[in-house]
Amino acid sequence: MGDAIMRTRERLEDGVPRPVTETTGKGPLRRLRAPRRPRLWFEILLIALSYWTYSLVRNAVPEQRTAALRNADWIWRVEQQLGIAVEETVNHAVNSVTWLVVGMNYYYATLHFVVTLGVLVWLYRSHPGRYAATRLVLFATTGVALVGYYLYPLAPPRLMNGGHFIDTVMVHETWGSMASGDLKNMSNQYAAMPSMHIGWSVWCGLTIFALASVPWVRVLGLVYPALTLVVIVATANHFWLDAVGGVACLAFGFGMAFVLYGRLPYALPRMVPVAARRRVWLPGRA
Repeated sequence: MGDAIMRTRERLEDGVPRPVTETTGKGPLRRLRAPRRPRLWFEILLIALSYWTYSLVRNAVPEQRTAALRNADWIWRVEQQLGIAVEETVNHAVNSVTWLVVGMNYYYATLHFVVTLGVLVWLYRSHPGRYAATRLVLFATTGVALVGYYLYPLAPPRLMNGGHFIDTVMVHETWGSMASGDLKNMSNQYAAMPSMHIGWSVWCGLTIFALASVPWVRVLGLVYPALTLVVIVATANHFWLDAVGGVACLAFGFGMAFVLYGRLPYALPRMVPVAARRRVWLPGRA
């Protein structure tokens, strides 16, 4: 009798339409991992709002000049003891070639933003399935950097007490840094650790190297962060250890993306399936 009731119940359930989805798994985490096509208006708004917030928070961090100078002296002493204090030598060597140092000043001031935005646009257009996860890496990297600015104020080499570093922007009267000349009051000068010039440039470089199809473009992806490292040191805006901090923040960003998406951003599908997450009702068996 019980078997007959069970078979009757199964037949009734078979007659009910079932939802068929292209994704498997349950819960909000699975929904987060599903690739979604980015919306242009939302991305423009998000990027603008995020950069405004980043600038506001970064510049709102107390400058803590005394602590920042003390930390700079400590880093410089440690580098000298380890025999890796090369920043002053690079700074003076590049400063002796006017056209080179002026070019580096403008590189420092502009490419940081231009290349990063260019890579975001390229991802949006050519790799929409990977865009959200890769953008998350960039945002998480920048977010954790703000914590570093608050917890570890650091003066750049050009502002060290008794240092022999050359502020290349001031000397050559070029517009090359938000922390020099007439623009210095618009930016926190003691937020050098970690270096987001390195964090963002390595993000750009890895993204280009991993996803570009043209060999020479992939090579440029590797050259860009290496050249950026030379620039931040040569212009006396950062110790090279600030670059290590930037890479550490980027590693945190990739970790966040891996946790939320279950894989590295570059391993996600390039395109978003047209019917992704669409529910289709199919008739049950008779």
